[in-house]
Amino acid sequence: MSFLDWVTQINNEVNGFVWGWVGLILLLGTGVLATVLTKVFQVSHLKHWWANTIGSLFKKEVIGHTKEKGAISPFQALCTALAATVGTGNIAGVAAAIAVGGAGAVFWMWIAAFLGMMTNYSENVLGIYFRRKNEKGEWSGGAMYYLSDGLGAKKNCKWIGKILAVLFCIFTMLASFGIGSMGQVNKIVANVAAAFDVKAISSIMVFGEVSLYNLIIGISIMILTAVITLGGLKRIANVAEKIVPFMVVLFVLGSLAIICVNYSAIIPAFKAIFVNAFKPEAFVGGSLGSAIMLAAQQGFKRGVFSNEAGLGSSVMVHSNSNIKEPVKQGMWGIFEVFADTMVVCTMTALVVLTSGGLNGGVFNAQTGAIAEGYTDATLVGGAFNTIFPWGGIGAKFIAIAMFLFAFTTVLGWSHYGSKAWEYLFGAKTTFIFRIIHVCTVIFGAMLTSSLAWDISDTFNGLMMLPNLIGVVVLLPLVVKITKNYVKRKIKGEDEEPILSYDPEIQKEHAEAIKNGEE
Repeated sequence: MSFLDWVTQINNEVNGFVWGWVGLILLLGTGVLATVLTKVFQVSHLKHWWANTIGSLFKKEVIGHTKEKGAISPFQALCTALAATVGTGNIAGVAAAIAVGGAGAVFWMWIAAFLGMMTNYSENVLGIYFRRKNEKGEWSGGAMYYLSDGLGAKKNCKWIGKILAVLFCIFTMLASFGIGSMGQVNKIVANVAAAFDVKAISSIMVFGEVSLYNLIIGISIMILTAVITLGGLKRIANVAEKIVPFMVVLFVLGSLAIICVNYSAIIPAFKAIFVNAFKPEAFVGGSLGSAIMLAAQQGFKRGVFSNEAGLGSSVMVHSNSNIKEPVKQGMWGIFEVFADTMVVCTMTALVVLTSGGLNGGVFNAQTGAIAEGYTDATLVGGAFNTIFPWGGIGAKFIAIAMFLFAFTTVLGWSHYGSKAWEYLFGAKTTFIFRIIHVCTVIFGAMLTSSLAWDISDTFNGLMMLPNLIGVVVLLPLVVKITKNYVKRKIKGEDEEPILSYDPEIQKEHAEAIKNGEE
């Protein structure tokens, strides 16, 4: 057995554990607990969190840039978090889930998102509550802090909290090199090279089987990444707040155009999603029970891949918000999962299922057959080409969307990795990490094996385990902070706010809120 075969075998075993039923049950169980303990906050206070997220976008304090050092506005925090979560998984990942688990996988993806809203909410509440200023005077927060100072403060848990915090940071940095860099760039290069082929350059091979065209695209992305990420979080946030709304709206409008043209298939598509969730078509395989499990596993897994609720990743940017109330930033976490999965992923699913799919178009929901010439990675582009066939304009549109989705993911994960590095080595050395992260971009352009993607996938899952342990243990605190907020802000009761674990920050923020600075 070769070294690579050995690595592949070990990685498959670990991946099967963290993304198998053990990991998924822990993930969904956390979502169920958070939902029940907060009295279904995402539904019971739907009007309130909606008004304080998307409904507040015209308020200066939400979208206006803050002068506070190292802090960004709540909207910039959302856009930077969405930049990292809205990636290739929203297009190719959803199509792959349908191809493997059938239309029913979409239903289970929605369930994962519904529960994930409260997992993400809990992470962000804890992130704001346990954050602190680093030696540069910037906010630092994330799973590593609520693991070390939250879980670590429990009886006999000091070293457990510290060890889990260090492991979380190591897995985050490794994932940022893989899924947060090389994997995304590999998808960008593959899609751009295929949609906008320049044969004079793509026919020239360098470094074995890598085309010169791919290398040029990779170098261009690396330079662009360096210009943005080496400028720090504020520059990343400034770019994200401009690109993310544009790319999401563009993709949703393009998807709506496809769905509207195929309007007669909308109701059958939704029927297939709900019926196949509990009675999958024969192609999914095995007995009814195993078929349902496969559809559910694909939906859960792809839902988590897409919105990252439970990984503890987006907390690291939400914690940089200039907001004072933990619950207010938590509500942006709810909206993040809603926008990523309920909107973008649903659009992708409907594009695949309505584009003649139910009747044997790019994908046949009854037989599970993908039309000849397509793979799960090109299903969405093929669906767009059925409506916009002129010169392959549909596939070109998806290539551009994939570029925007994947490139912004690289930017977001650069921040995540730098925060993990900061926890381990200090804020003054994060520039070293950003340079290393930029250098990994070029390897993504030359990647020919899926092993690097699979390994980073595993590290992404490994992040989830210590994070969820911390969230589950600290859920009573999340409930306490939530009840305190509801009493003050919704019921109008006079009560001292719960804002920070640090007495000085608590006092400062309480005074600011008293003076109307939220």
